Amino acid sequence: MILRKSLLATSILAATLGLTACGGSSSNDSSPTTPTTPTNSVPTAISISDVKTVMENLAAAQVVGTLVATDADSADTHTFTTEDERFVIEGTTLSVKEGVVIDFEAEPKIMVMVKVTDSASGEFSQELEVTVTDEMDYDFLNKDTGESTVSYSGQTARHILIKEIYNYIASEAFAEHAGSMTAVELKAELNKFYKLTDDEYSAIWENKTLSVTTTPAAKQTTLFAVSSSHKDLSGKIAGNDSEGQHKVWNDGTSFIGWEGLATNTPEGLIDVLFDQLVTRAQSANVETPLGDEIDSKYVTADGVDLKQMIQKFLYGAVAFSQGADDYLDDKLEGDPTKDRKPKGLLSDNTSLVDGKAYTNLEHQWDEGFGYFGAARNYLSYSDDEIAGKGGRDAWQGYQDTNADGNVDLKSEYNFGNSTNAAKRDRGSNGTTDLTKEAFEAFYAGRKLIADNAGSALTEEQAKELKATAKTAVLAWEKSISATVVHYINDTRTDLEEMKAGGYDVSKFETLAKHWSEMKGFALNLQFNPDTPFNDAGHAGKLAKVLNLMGNKPVISGGTAAIEAYSADLLEARAILTEVYGFDADVAANW
Repeated sequence: MILRKSLLATSILAATLGLTACGGSSSNDSSPTTPTTPTNSVPTAISISDVKTVMENLAAAQVVGTLVATDADSADTHTFTTEDERFVIEGTTLSVKEGVVIDFEAEPKIMVMVKVTDSASGEFSQELEVTVTDEMDYDFLNKDTGESTVSYSGQTARHILIKEIYNYIASEAFAEHAGSMTAVELKAELNKFYKLTDDEYSAIWENKTLSVTTTPAAKQTTLFAVSSSHKDLSGKIAGNDSEGQHKVWNDGTSFIGWEGLATNTPEGLIDVLFDQLVTRAQSANVETPLGDEIDSKYVTADGVDLKQMIQKFLYGAVAFSQGADDYLDDKLEGDPTKDRKPKGLLSDNTSLVDGKAYTNLEHQWDEGFGYFGAARNYLSYSDDEIAGKGGRDAWQGYQDTNADGNVDLKSEYNFGNSTNAAKRDRGSNGTTDLTKEAFEAFYAGRKLIADNAGSALTEEQAKELKATAKTAVLAWEKSISATVVHYINDTRTDLEEMKAGGYDVSKFETLAKHWSEMKGFALNLQFNPDTPFNDAGHAGKLAKVLNLMGNKPVISGGTAAIEAYSADLLEARAILTEVYGFDADVAANW
């Protein structure tokens, strides 16, 4: 039986008064006794029952749990309220408000003030602790200041430049320029995306609106807003970075895969592709080997889609090369005689970079991750969402993670090969999980560095970091090679349709697109110093794959020539399947 304290006090008082009366008081006062009004007790505590997990990086409403008041007056009813705008209370249910995003790194535990009012107007307030679950997002803080130590704006800027040049080639502006400019002027327009001086970068990109768009709108509408210091693609293409590469790409022999280059270097190929693009764009309609006229400004009569070739090759010659062969490599030691500091995984982790919240090793790793192109909360996306092929509407390749009304291109957008990893996982029947392998390795390596920021890594830690870097880069490279396999299959399908007859201009342009993506990505496989092609028994196999593909698809010479070329592509696929250990059935259907 539960007794209310107020009733118990009244009972005791009544009993006491009764005993006094029976005792024969000497008082002559016979007036009736006035009853004492019971005192209502104020609630003394608030707690949360049925506690639910509160996830960070989630803009949906999340139930925290059920509010319970401790009150000696059990008959009272209670009303709960809060002035904390991040939370809502419906009845006794406490929830994170719809649209509010919790960031674990900034606030691993949230304190929310809740007030309870009982039915007798008693009030009590208490601060409640809400625990946040840490998602594996790429967000690390300086242990002393709490500032974010993650920074790779230059890498994002170069991803944007690659997208911008692609969009420009496909635009009406390019077609108009092709008709109104000289060849020299048109090539100069292309170089506004590729090769810039400091002054040109500021003059062109400080106010130029980006063609990369999002819904909701991007936080950065100009390239200058992403990175205000000089950025271009030419300075970071393999061979043009002054040191740290595993091959001398500009020596005329190290670069492989494109026959007949006068300057056999990665930049030499870009220069040739630009010249071909200018010539094609300023020419009249051209005839395919099948006799059809094509009016595309970037598809050649030989079946090369220059828009695709340029973009896909830059993904490797700039982004993959820099990530694998520079920032995530441990080949370049310091040299005091040349005033050269160690680079990549050998960088210093004992002190902060001047004026920054991070060490040099933290920054080098971040820059490698930046070239992979993944959003900070990459694993919060499904493969369909990263690929833009399904799932939540607001997660199609990018997402306003912090719910500030804009998409931050530096943290909330998936660029480059990070999207190809998801595309290939979608078609692998569960035999690959490249998104998970890459991101978990990037995260683990960065956490190892962050946990030891302020001190040099031990020999064992350095060994672990190198192994983690190799895992991340291998998953990255596999996403490229699997994409090559995918486009081999598409190209072979296109060739079969060509053999069947009735091949029109649209199908020819599709063949050119698929072939150019295949070849552009395949060229990228030479830029990893630890590529599986270096393993025993694989010597010369990459050169063979690239030679089997040639500089253009075989689309003339009759059925026999097309069949022979299709067989060459099948052989290239078999080599890639063997070298990367892909499931043969999956590779055949990617």
